[in-house]
Amino acid sequence: MRTPVRHLTVLYDADCPLCVHLRHWLLRQRQLVPLDLVPAGSHEARRRFPDLDHSATLREITVVGDRGQVYRETNAWIVCLWALADHRARAHWLATPAGQPFARVTVLAAAKWREALKGPDREGGHCEDGHCEVPGPPD
Repeated sequence: MRTPVRHLTVLYDADCPLCVHLRHWLLRQRQLVPLDLVPAGSHEARRRFPDLDHSATLREITVVGDRGQVYRETNAWIVCLWALADHRARAHWLATPAGQPFARVTVLAAAKWREALKGPDREGGHCEDGHCEVPGPPD
């Protein structure tokens, strides 16, 4: 017997403009499964998930289910879409053999764009209180 997922926690990089933008987008969507968005590597993330590799969560999106399921990279994006009312059908397709390559390429492209936005010396935004802002341009 399978137990349904009732809640998902999305760990995202609060110092990444793309990640912060997607956080805000997720929060505006109608959710079939509640999403709690927590900055990766934050005190709150470490408190909730002490056994998780928090340095890895800063490099790749990580989603944790209410029963301890851990989704990373492409699967994390698919499960986020699955949680949304208007995107569940798309998530089901992305999880198929036909959709997986598209999902993977999309995640890889987003990762490259994310790294280009952050740059090696860029200071990021701050999101400890849950009110994230996109960081300004580097000085």
